[in-house]
Amino acid sequence: MTRFPDEISMDKSAVDDAEDTDASEVVARSEPVAAPRVVLGCVLAWAVPGAGHVVFGRWRRGLLFVSLVLVLLVGGIALEGKVYKPVPGEPLTYLAALGAAGVGLPFAAAHALGWADGNLEGAYFEYGNTFTLVAGLLNLLAVLDAFDVAIGRR
Repeated sequence: MTRFPDEISMDKSAVDDAEDTDASEVVARSEPVAAPRVVLGCVLAWAVPGAGHVVFGRWRRGLLFVSLVLVLLVGGIALEGKVYKPVPGEPLTYLAALGAAGVGLPFAAAHALGWADGNLEGAYFEYGNTFTLVAGLLNLLAVLDAFDVAIGRR
C-alpha cells in the first residue's frame, strides 16, 4: 500500500507561479469581513454579477464574473432562448426560473424589456435556453465564491 507524505513541500517559485493574485487580494484573503458587510456583499453579488467580488477587493475576479455571466445571458437571448419564469401548473418551470433568476437584476431587466420569451421555432432555441440557465447558475456559484472571499477562506 502506498503511503502519502505528511507534508507536501513546494518551492517558492512554484507557489508564486500558481497564484494569479496581486497584493490587495492577498490582504483581502487574510482579513475576514464583518457580518453585515458579508451579507451586503453577497446580496450585491447576486443582484449585479461580479459586484460582490469588487466590494471585497477582488476586482479582477469581479470583472471576469460579470463578463462571463452577461455574455452567457445576452448570448442565450441572442440565440432566441428563453429566460424562464414560473408558469402555474408546470412545476419544473419554477426550478428553471430559480436557476435563471440567479443572474439577479439582469433577469428582471430581460423580462421588463420583453427579451425573455424566446422563439420556440428558432433553430438555436434550446442552446439559448441552456446559455441563460447556465448564466444564472454561474452567478449563484459566484455568490458562494464571494462569500468565501469575505470570510477569508479564499
